[in-house]
Amino acid sequence: MRAWRAVEVTRLPGKGGPVVVFDSVTKQRMAVGPATGTARLYACGITPYDATHLGHAFTYVSIDLLHRVWLDAGLEVGYAQNITDVDDPLLERAAATGVDWRELATAQIDLFRSDMEALRVLPPGSYRGVVESMGEVTALITELIRRGAVYQVAGEHPDWYFSVESDPAFLAGRDLAVDLPVFAERGGDPDRPGKRHKLDPLVWRAERPGEPSWDSPVNATGSATSEGRGRPGWHVECAAIALKALGADFDVQAGGSDLAFPHHPMCAAQAEQVTGQPFAKAYLHTGMVGLDGEKMSKSKGNLIFVHKLIAAGSDPMAIRLLLLDHHYRSDWEYSADALAAAAQRLERWRNAVVNAGSTAAVHGSPTAVQRAAQLVEDIRTALADDLDAPTALAAVDEWAEAANGDPKAAALAGRAVDALLGVHLG
Repeated sequence: MRAWRAVEVTRLPGKGGPVVVFDSVTKQRMAVGPATGTARLYACGITPYDATHLGHAFTYVSIDLLHRVWLDAGLEVGYAQNITDVDDPLLERAAATGVDWRELATAQIDLFRSDMEALRVLPPGSYRGVVESMGEVTALITELIRRGAVYQVAGEHPDWYFSVESDPAFLAGRDLAVDLPVFAERGGDPDRPGKRHKLDPLVWRAERPGEPSWDSPVNATGSATSEGRGRPGWHVECAAIALKALGADFDVQAGGSDLAFPHHPMCAAQAEQVTGQPFAKAYLHTGMVGLDGEKMSKSKGNLIFVHKLIAAGSDPMAIRLLLLDHHYRSDWEYSADALAAAAQRLERWRNAVVNAGSTAAVHGSPTAVQRAAQLVEDIRTALADDLDAPTALAAVDEWAEAANGDPKAAALAGRAVDALLGVHLG
């Protein structure tokens, strides 16, 4: 599957340093990425049954900051992202609207691509849908079966489940009173008869009438045939796609904070059963975006869509600034006033950069150029400290307020804002 078009990221004078982020698993700050070579990043993608809302955009713009910081540090970035292009919500929406599920997925993926392009989010090098990755997914399931880590329930629908008890580390310290309601809310089926443990996640859903299905590597007896048609569970899909693209023990697994449990731990548990290595070195989770006091979500229907804001006349760079004005780990609430303030900030920045040279300032003033060079370092310092975009934005505000129209200084500042923050001021 193709990703979206990339924008050019210009090189800045000097080089950025290591970046420290907050690891959601250990609850500790840690440096992520190698000193040299290739940093490896996996971000969980969308389920394409509705368009990109601001919650999605906040996640992918935040992850984009890490991508850009790594590039500025002179690293290559191996970035992979999936698309869950067959899943219950997609099939349910298709049935409710009378649209073929494949057509619905294709239309929403196209819209997601256009939103990411508009927001100048750098694309992943590996962008894979579940449907096109079925071979990798079933191969992983086959290996899990061979290792005895999955089992089949009896009954009309002989589905396969991963045994969380096969990974003692997964259950260590877990509070079932807290976890079970979250598991149920986020796609789990704790009360399914025949399961060994309430937290066991679905790995392979046996074929149901009217649902899309694929050949599986096992039948009801566990032997290698193509008789057990069905489709995969959510967690094993991401595990297989990530391992195929990046290998084990990659640098960062990223996504919204609603993936911190159960999705990411269950991806890791299944992958680690096969590889014997950590799935990822660190986990980065972004905050939730709210509207009118509630989390913005498809299930609630309280969504602000990126493409609708753009169609109504909002500059995509103002939308990006709105998102960057919140630290990636924070929960926050959207308002039209906040978007208007972001548009005003964008205008101030553009006035300082685009209109340079229109005043009587001395062009190439050493003082002005030094201030712009300091701005580059201030942005780098802020982003290296847990991707602190609000502090970086404040540094640009201060520079723009003091800018004297020097074109050389303005050009450097504009390049820094573009390369590091992804905000185009031209």
